[in-house]
Order: sequence, then C-alpha cells, then structure tokens
Amino acid sequence: MTKATLNTQNSKIKRNYIIDILEQLTVDYQNTKQERKEIAALDHNLEEEFTVLEEIELLTVDIRGYASQIKTRGWIENEQQAINQLTNLRLLDIPAIAQFYLTTGREYRLIKAYMQMLDYFRLLIIEYLQLNQHSQPESV
Repeated sequence: MTKATLNTQNSKIKRNYIIDILEQLTVDYQNTKQERKEIAALDHNLEEEFTVLEEIELLTVDIRGYASQIKTRGWIENEQQAINQLTNLRLLDIPAIAQFYLTTGREYRLIKAYMQMLDYFRLLIIEYLQLNQHSQPESV
C-alpha cells in the first residue's frame, strides 16, 4: 500500500469520525440545557465583553462550521487560514471560559465535558486539515 493510498484512507476515516463527533456534539449540547440555564442565571460579569455561554456559542459556531464544510464537501477553502484560526481558538485563552472552567470546581460537569469535547474536536479538525494539505499533490 502506498503512502498516498494510506493518506487517502486515513482522510476518509477521519472525515467519518468528524461527522460522528459533529452529530454527538449536537446531542451533548442539548443535554447541557439545564446547566446552561443555571449558568445564565449566575453570569452577570460585566467586565467581560461576552458571557461564558456566549463565548461557548461563538466557539461552537466556528468549530461546527468547519466540521460542516468537511462533512458536506470533504474540504475547506483556505485550509491554512482555517488551521491558523482553529489553532488560535484555545478555550483557556478566552478569559470568560478560563474563569468559569477553573473556578467552578466540580459543578457543571456536562457543560465542561461539552467544552472538552469541543476542544478535542477543534484539534481533530486541525489534524484532518493538515493531513489533507500534505496529501494533495503540489501544483507546478
């Protein structure tokens, strides 16, 4: 089996895995409804531009958007730009998320598990995009 064939198979496997996680994240997010209500009732920090829930929503939209493009077409336009953007979307670099995640202890386990999966998903998409970049033939 050639390296190109192996990369193509790995790409298909990862794409299917991305599709599976995309669907699972939808279910996981729905399961956080009660916790999100509780957090919304508590979240009145006026020092931050966005609340923790708004920051999670923004991350979700960005990451799921890339995953949806992979699901639909198998690729993303401007892959390097997408890789750069996803690389810079580190959860704990976002003040509202870092404060929430690191100060709430064992509370809100479902939303924290969702954020962990979302971050894992971000890394998986980066890996998929990098694999696709390296497996595409270079133009002359």
